[in-house]
Amino acid sequence: MFYSSLTRWAAFAAFMSFLGFTQYPGTLRYRKSFNVWPPWDATFDYVVVGGGTAGITIASRLAQNGSTVAVIEAGDYYELTHPTTRVPGAAAIGIGANVETATNIDWKFVANKVPGAGYRDIHYARGKCVGGSSALNYMIYHRPPRGAMDKWAEAVNDPSYKFDDVLPFYQKTAKFTEPDPQSGNADTPYNKSAFWNIGSPLHVSFPRYAMPFSRWVGKALTAMGLPEAEDFNSGRLSGHQFCTMTIRPFDESRCSSEAAFLQYDNHVGLMTIYQNTLAKKILFDNKKRATGIRANKYWDFTLTATKEVIISAGVFQSPQLLMVSGVGPAATLQEYGIPIISNLPGVGQNMWDHVFFGPSYQVKVSTFSMLAQSSFWFAAQLASYSFWRSGMLTNPSTDYLAFEKIPIPWRPSLSAEAEHELSWFPDDWPEVEYLAASAYVGNFSDPYAQQPEWPNQYASIIGCLVAPTSRGNVTIQSADIRDLPIISPNWLNSEADRKLAVSAYRRVRDTFQHPAMKDVLVGQEYFPGMKHQSDKELLGIVQKTMMTIFHASCTCKMGVQDDLSAVVDNRARVFGVTNLRVVDASAFPLFAARSSAVNHMLAEKIADNIINNS
Repeated sequence: MFYSSLTRWAAFAAFMSFLGFTQYPGTLRYRKSFNVWPPWDATFDYVVVGGGTAGITIASRLAQNGSTVAVIEAGDYYELTHPTTRVPGAAAIGIGANVETATNIDWKFVANKVPGAGYRDIHYARGKCVGGSSALNYMIYHRPPRGAMDKWAEAVNDPSYKFDDVLPFYQKTAKFTEPDPQSGNADTPYNKSAFWNIGSPLHVSFPRYAMPFSRWVGKALTAMGLPEAEDFNSGRLSGHQFCTMTIRPFDESRCSSEAAFLQYDNHVGLMTIYQNTLAKKILFDNKKRATGIRANKYWDFTLTATKEVIISAGVFQSPQLLMVSGVGPAATLQEYGIPIISNLPGVGQNMWDHVFFGPSYQVKVSTFSMLAQSSFWFAAQLASYSFWRSGMLTNPSTDYLAFEKIPIPWRPSLSAEAEHELSWFPDDWPEVEYLAASAYVGNFSDPYAQQPEWPNQYASIIGCLVAPTSRGNVTIQSADIRDLPIISPNWLNSEADRKLAVSAYRRVRDTFQHPAMKDVLVGQEYFPGMKHQSDKELLGIVQKTMMTIFHASCTCKMGVQDDLSAVVDNRARVFGVTNLRVVDASAFPLFAARSSAVNHMLAEKIADNIINNS
């Protein structure tokens, strides 16, 4: 089955490559307009490292304001190198726990022998292309709860980070489209006033096809006492509903930061994209002022910034670039013979992340298992998507979310220390997210190849810890930026995380076993099987099968100057140097929601600050 599945998806990739040159002629047009052969040793107002979610957003806003901007991106345009990723239904390609599943637009990071994951090596997918990880993610879009943004404002001593104050920056990016009245998600509640829509480039909508299994999960959650949510974009993460996604409603394709800001924006003529170019080092003068970037494409050259250098290289490589350039923990820099520019012990520390896990059942409705199992079904869905932009491929397979704090009947007994750790989180910050996944999940080693044999269909309910108390870190293994950083996520390192994971697993099992689900299920639990009942057994299952949901953040933490763990201030300026900022998920001081929406908000807010204070 593995080879037949692989052959189908290879054919799919080839077909989408053809579409990239026929149905999307603008691909070559916009690529040409951003300088395929940009000048070497050039000077700009701003040099941005990283053409991902935050990098493209802030670069576009600065260019729209009349500044010259260089964007250094290590990868190429994904439409030309991996066009399959434009299709929502192909979202799981390349992001399995096995690094061999990685595509050519992935950095291929690996967290090695993670204790909390049963000492497995875990592939951590991160986008290496124009658009960054917004070209690889599951496209789910929602905003944090109000309490989380209040905590952010408190951590950086800046009330402008409270939810109502940052809401305009969320709205500036996102353009909302109501669900298709013919779709199974047509009756989903939403708050249209949470969006502006006027001039906002990032499309936020609902897939045209709703997964049938998701409806059953919603019914069961309601029957168990969890109410349907009003929406997930107005400062409240509680309840359950179909979720919004960054999908363009007019062609049902992925709306990455590149698709949002570059393909259809006529005001970026002052931006130059240096694709397939590696940023090697931040350059400083003798006053510790960032002056530019030493970069490499075929050979080394220098891009000079007359105003600022902005690092948006992502949660792993922003701290790596700082460290190889002399900004970071003094002991680490001395170990590798790197001259110290600014001793910041917090660089690479404080890493937050969310992990998921969950059981699977055989079900009586169509799921993504069918795409991996049946050539006929695959061909039918490919035709439906290619010619009518409809069908299962308009949906990434996970389209229904729920959030809650673990209710009393399922709540574990915790030590005083664990209770104290959890008490830090505001009342409206959920502890667990549940996702209706219309596929077999297992250990997520390869989401497509591991689907069970035809003709049975499978689905999962995934539990995800979204108030983790474990913290990881990132460090360098040499002074050479080409050596990938060492990632130590420390998942499930705390008592609270381990016990909440087991409680979430039991809660998911009880959802499956609720009478509201009985008419869609076939037989008993398919994976891991009901013989696993004790807390010890369930924790073992979680550790052997858990996977990151790719929400790593906070490794260049925003904070106040007397906080030794902080790396940047409330305006994302790096402590101890001048003319240098970090603007991406690494700069978050804390993390409560999916990073794409928050990344866009932060980039919009810092761009606004630069423009109005320059």
